[in-house]
Amino acid sequence: MACVGPRASGEGGFQDFLLDHMTGQWVLQGTIAGKETTHDINADWVLNHEYIQLHETSREKDAQGRAAYAAIVFLGWDEKLKQYACLWLDTTDGSGLAATNAVARGKRNGNEIAFLFNGEDGSSTHTTFVYNPGPDTWQWIMDNDEHGKLRPFARLTLKRK
Repeated sequence: MACVGPRASGEGGFQDFLLDHMTGQWVLQGTIAGKETTHDINADWVLNHEYIQLHETSREKDAQGRAAYAAIVFLGWDEKLKQYACLWLDTTDGSGLAATNAVARGKRNGNEIAFLFNGEDGSSTHTTFVYNPGPDTWQWIMDNDEHGKLRPFARLTLKRK
């Protein structure tokens, strides 16, 4: 099935056939910062079909028995800019809402959406979501930009539960 770009639904929200493939329950596996990891992800359309909400929870536990990592991610469409938008809130340092560049913008190329998160210190993280229609999987590719040179940070695959 060919994926077409986002369009207004006429009744609030937007329709996006690529993001429709992201909804459901997933197991994320791969490496983050060189360490093997497994996370569970639930993804659903929320707020009148305006956003996809991803709720990510690692299976690894911290010393208190809580998930070592958790995140809530919102993906949406900015009609004025004709770009995707992504807000990524997680348990790494609690400053997601305080950051001046908390929302990343992204463009689509086929079955990929590439986001650029800019840090206040001039750093950036390239995060690309790639849908693979044959096996119905997603890849998440994350690279840190260190003085103009990309360094791999995460290589992850999402498979349906």
